[in-house]
Amino acid sequence: MQAIHSFTRRRVVQAMALGLAVAGSSALAQSWPARPISLIVPFAAGGTTDVLARALADKLSQSLGQPVVVESKPGAGATIGADFVAKARPDGYTLLMGAVHHTIASSVYKKLPYDFA
Repeated sequence: MQAIHSFTRRRVVQAMALGLAVAGSSALAQSWPARPISLIVPFAAGGTTDVLARALADKLSQSLGQPVVVESKPGAGATIGADFVAKARPDGYTLLMGAVHHTIASSVYKKLPYDFA
């Protein structure tokens, strides 16, 4: 009998957590974004990642109702752009267009100016 009671209590707690998450996300969705968003591409303009980022930015702009501006920050195996995003204000208005380079950068470079993990 105790197992059934515990199972029900767990379900109630899960339902409450889900409700709070949904309520919190809808409140966030109403206030964000309030200004343009920067999408940082750590590669040169005109490349495959840049083309994909521009297509994504267009769709995001339509969906969010705010401009999404693509900025190229190439160099150092994509670590310059990643470092720029890592040092940006943590307000959700500066995004990184990631690629496979970021997953191996910690193995290639002895010291990165950011922690990608």
